[in-house]
Amino acid sequence: MSAVVGTRPALGFPQTKPKKQRSTGNLVAYLVAIVIIGITIVPLLFVVIGGFRTTAQINAHPAGWPHPWVLSNYSAILKSSTFWHFLWNSAVIAFVATALSVGLGSMAAFALSRYVFKGREALYLMFTAGLLLPLSAAALPLFLMLRQIGLLESRYGVALPEAAFSLSITIVILRPFMRAIPAELEDAAVVDGASKLGFFWRILLPLSRPALVTVAILAFVTSWNNYLLPLLVFNDPQNFTLPLGVATFQSQYSQDTARVLAFTALSIVPALGFFVIAERRLIGGLTGAVKG
Repeated sequence: MSAVVGTRPALGFPQTKPKKQRSTGNLVAYLVAIVIIGITIVPLLFVVIGGFRTTAQINAHPAGWPHPWVLSNYSAILKSSTFWHFLWNSAVIAFVATALSVGLGSMAAFALSRYVFKGREALYLMFTAGLLLPLSAAALPLFLMLRQIGLLESRYGVALPEAAFSLSITIVILRPFMRAIPAELEDAAVVDGASKLGFFWRILLPLSRPALVTVAILAFVTSWNNYLLPLLVFNDPQNFTLPLGVATFQSQYSQDTARVLAFTALSIVPALGFFVIAERRLIGGLTGAVKG
């Protein structure tokens, strides 16, 4: 009788990639990262460094280094009241839009995460679908509506629509965070005499702080960089935001390329600085939302 020798299945240990294959993969990843950084950083460096040059230097050597360094372009803009007026308008609109987006979005996310009612998922799906609606598609009806209710040439005519367009991403990020908070905490709060509103204000919001910071950063930066909506609402230069101010400055000083680059560089600094400072909180909030 011949014995049939069977092969034993291999043990389920994870197979590690060869060292050469891993090093090749890391090299490709580094090269892709360098290309992306170059595409992102090089134009910014060109704008910033170009502001330290004269227009004659830029025309002679567009990609050259400042020689000598010229500080008058930046100093003239920083001494101009027009730049600070544009900055103030952008700051007011961004803060109002951020406050409305975070405040209303947190309340909507609370209802969609902690209450069970008919049509809850359909309502959440409607907010999620709002991510697919670009502002450009709603530009004409939005302009007609703002004109009808008298919000043209008003900061609220920009801040309110910006807050509305930020609600979708705010709710999508906050709902998983609030839903992941154990129900035992809410039951304990109710036993201690806290109302639903008290639980929301005293317990849920502090525990959701990483997500709140994340949506606040996104709403602020989006509002700060918005160009189309202020263009629809404002005709008076006194009401212009910083992006509109950059476009106006470029048309007025189209022959002075160096000063235009300096104005553009200074307009980037507030939003970029705000984003860099809050970067860790932004990543932490997005990670928590994905886990939730």
